Amino acid sequence: MPGTVLLLAASPVGKGRLVDAASVLPVLAAVPPPVLSGTDTANVIELADPLDPQAVLTRLRAAAAAPGPLTVYVTGQLQTDRRQHLPHLALARTTPATVRYTALPWHWIKEELRLRPTGATTLVLDLHADQETWEWLQRHPLDCGRNNAVYGRVAPPPSRRGTAVPAYMRGVATILRSGHRPPLQQLHEQALARAAAEGGGGRVPDLVLTVPGPAPGDPHDAVTAAVQAGRHADADALAASHERAAAYTHGPASEDALHWTEVRADLAMFAGDPVRSCRGWLEVARMRLNSGQAADAPAVEAAVDRAHHQWGQIRDPRQARELGQVLAELRGRVPGRRAGALDHVRKQLDQLQTQG
Repeated sequence: MPGTVLLLAASPVGKGRLVDAASVLPVLAAVPPPVLSGTDTANVIELADPLDPQAVLTRLRAAAAAPGPLTVYVTGQLQTDRRQHLPHLALARTTPATVRYTALPWHWIKEELRLRPTGATTLVLDLHADQETWEWLQRHPLDCGRNNAVYGRVAPPPSRRGTAVPAYMRGVATILRSGHRPPLQQLHEQALARAAAEGGGGRVPDLVLTVPGPAPGDPHDAVTAAVQAGRHADADALAASHERAAAYTHGPASEDALHWTEVRADLAMFAGDPVRSCRGWLEVARMRLNSGQAADAPAVEAAVDRAHHQWGQIRDPRQARELGQVLAELRGRVPGRRAGALDHVRKQLDQLQTQG
């Protein structure tokens, strides 16, 4: 089965740039796709200094939906938003004041990869952090999802003015250009050694990221296998059983139960059922809000955004009107990151009133 490779290099334009992320892309692009992926054949998606987080999300979502192994190479800089103080991957137009609207929230990456089977996804990361994000990382691990292997480093803020180079990722690319792909742990250690030699001494050590991947027997694997085989009803039944068990053990508003409700909403999307998917995400958003979560909490915003997206796929006017009323009420409480989301729902509802 062919693999998929996503090459993402992003950093702000101008004085806010900590690292020249895109400089490594020509070296990575010179590596044969099968070597980048570790498969016989591979499709490569390349994003160099993208402008729009939604455009990056679209490409990431497509890569995550592809069957077979997925390898994501990310080079760039991390910054935190001023409202929630959560890490984002800075994009070309990102400034400290606009992180929330112009950068890619790191938790979006985790969310898009969460339904992939254990062992099918590898992230190779060379990230630089500004001072605020570096301090945040001393207290919180960088969460890349439970099923994914992660290799790489996060470099501290530079000690002097100037733009850093992505030495770790350049080391990875240089090793792979030989045409030989060593085991990932070995590749990681060799790239770290190259980066350390290039960086010299007298600096704060990097944060080294090494997560070889979670234990066998993950229940998500059986769900994913059913989806890939086209057995959507079986996949939903499996997820529903886990949802009921989690609700019984931990309560219906627990993170465990809500996680499986989210999985079922995603499964409905894969099955081509936007009505059921929209209902699922609306329910998740309501339960999170009713349990006291803030309207701008990442999980709440993600649920409403996904409900909104699925609502836009509904072709039956009656069902669209019904769910649109609920979505409009939620959008009033959870406006999200995209300007005009509530106005969009209202305009669409006005048009639906004239349809049968």
